[in-house]
Amino acid sequence: MNAITSLLSAPGMLISVLLGVIMFGMGMATKVEDFKVVFSRPADIAIGCVAQFTIMPALAWALSRLFGLDEALALGVILVGCCPGGTASNVITYLAKGDLALSVGMTSVSTLLAPFLTPALTLLLAGKAVDVDACGMFVGILWVVILPIILGFAAKRYFPGFTARIARFMPTVSSVVICVIIALVLSANAKRLSSGGPTVFLVVALHNLCGLALGYVLAAALRLSEPKRRALCIEVGMQNSGLAATLAAVHFAAYPMAALPGAIFSVWHNLSGAFVARMFGRRK
Repeated sequence: MNAITSLLSAPGMLISVLLGVIMFGMGMATKVEDFKVVFSRPADIAIGCVAQFTIMPALAWALSRLFGLDEALALGVILVGCCPGGTASNVITYLAKGDLALSVGMTSVSTLLAPFLTPALTLLLAGKAVDVDACGMFVGILWVVILPIILGFAAKRYFPGFTARIARFMPTVSSVVICVIIALVLSANAKRLSSGGPTVFLVVALHNLCGLALGYVLAAALRLSEPKRRALCIEVGMQNSGLAATLAAVHFAAYPMAALPGAIFSVWHNLSGAFVARMFGRRK
C-alpha cells in the first residue's frame, strides 16, 4: 500500500506516468517472435542477462566508492547499474550490425527480471547507506514497467487497427517523453548541479563506457561471434536509465540528487551508443 501511495505523489506520479507511456509503447512493439530466441538460444540469453545484472551493478558500486560520491549520487548511480537494458539498445544494435534478435531477447528478459533483481541488487549495494524499500520497489516496477508492457501487448493483440495507427508515432512520443523526464529531474536539481554535476557526469560516462567495453570483452572471451559480441557490448552498456530516474523520484524522494545520474545517463548513452554504432557499422 505504501508503494502505491508513493506512486501518487508529485513529482513521482508524473514521472511514473511518463515512464508508463514509454513502456506501453514497448509493449505495442513486442512480438511473440521476440521470445522465441529465449527458447532457441537460452545460453546466449543467460550469458547476456548474467552480464547485465553483474557488470553494471558492480561498476556502479566501484565507481561510486572510487570517486567518493555522497549517498544520494551513489544511490543514483547504483540504481542505473541495477536497472535492465533499455529499448534504445535494440536500435543501436541494429545500426551496429549486431545480433538484433539477441538484443531484443535480452531486453525483454532483463525487463521481466527487473522487478526481482533491481530491488534486490539495490538493497545489496546501497542498503547500508540509505533505507531501501525493496518490496516497494518491486511493486513500483510492476506498476510502471510490467503492467504498461502487458497493456501495450494486449492492445496490439485485441485492437490491431488502433495500435497500427499510433505505433508509428510511438518512437517519437517516447523520445519526447524521456526528454521531459530529463528536464523534470534537471530542473529539480538545478541549484545542486554546480557542486556535484561535473563529477557525476564523469562517473556516468565511465560507467557506460566501461560497461560497453566489458560486455564486448566478455563476449570475445567466450568466443561468441562478432554480431553477438556487438549485441552483448551494447546491451550491457545501455541501461533503462528512465526507470532509474523514476525509481529515485518515487522511492527516494528524500534524496533528490539520486535521480540525476539516471537523467544524465539517458542523454549520454545515446551519444556513446551512436558513436559505437558508427564504429561497428564501418567494420566488416
